Amino acid sequence: SFEGRVEVYHDGKWGTICDDQWDDRDAEVVCRQLGLSGTPKALSWAHYGQGSGPILLDEVQCSGNELSLDQCKKSDWGQQNCDHIEDAGVSCDPFTGTDVQLCQSDALVLPPHYLACSGEGTVRLAGGRSPSEGRVEVYYNGDWGTVCDDGWTELGAQVVCRQLGFR
Repeated sequence: SFEGRVEVYHDGKWGTICDDQWDDRDAEVVCRQLGLSGTPKALSWAHYGQGSGPILLDEVQCSGNELSLDQCKKSDWGQQNCDHIEDAGVSCDPFTGTDVQLCQSDALVLPPHYLACSGEGTVRLAGGRSPSEGRVEVYYNGDWGTVCDDGWTELGAQVVCRQLGFR
């Protein structure tokens, strides 16, 4: 499934996240952390049902570039002022968005349903010897382009791999 209530594991227990400050940048990080591509969408007010147990995070404010929620600005673990009616959710559905066209290209490394071409910033690998390697290309303004290697680090490679669904 590509969507649902977000639950996190901390200090030996699972819990939910309060939707205060919850937005699409937070959803982008959750989708990346789960290895899902698609259009990230934040949902609030227990859209996917109320959880039970502790509410472990509140006031999550990601920039959208983090590799995990733990890297985002947020309240301390367990510090919150919420009820489960405010449980946060996300949709990472690759079929969401406007004018979605499925990519048809030899450069794709994943089944077409994992990647929607219409999303600005969608990435793919091209020209590699195997499906898990190649030149990084980014979809922008209706075209695929390459990424300059100035300042390219292992961190950037990790982000691309997660966007493509690799762990």
